[in-house]
Amino acid sequence: MKKKTISIILLIIFIITLGLTMANVFLDDQNTTENQTGTLTLDNRTIHYEKTGKCVEVIDANTIQVYGVGRVQLIQVATPDTQPELSQANKFVEDSCLGKTVYLDIDDKQPEDKYGRTLAIVYTDSMDVNQELLKKGLAEISYFEPSEFEKGKV
Repeated sequence: MKKKTISIILLIIFIITLGLTMANVFLDDQNTTENQTGTLTLDNRTIHYEKTGKCVEVIDANTIQVYGVGRVQLIQVATPDTQPELSQANKFVEDSCLGKTVYLDIDDKQPEDKYGRTLAIVYTDSMDVNQELLKKGLAEISYFEPSEFEKGKV
């Protein structure tokens, strides 16, 4: 074969491989093996979670994108709509979740909101993100019924 033909074949293989890799990155995989129930020990208490996955994007201070799950709304927290409070809350969630494995305690009575987002308490290896937003004054309690969680008990 000529060098030009080999180069063209290699270029085509590279482009196909690149295309498949990019498609895999952007597909919202709903069936990953990470989506398993389990327990997590945090501050000497056992947390039960229904799903886990990597936080790949912070949409806003109370909505994240989790690989294998989709959009997740942090339940029982309402973050501010004005600056600079909104920026502080966003930064806290980015620092806490982005690129990390998160554990989701999904609301059994209302697992999704009207926009299709999963409603959950979000944990990392070291914290209850919902609770920390409230403790730090970066969010206020927001409660909707029905919910398995008691008002203000995230």
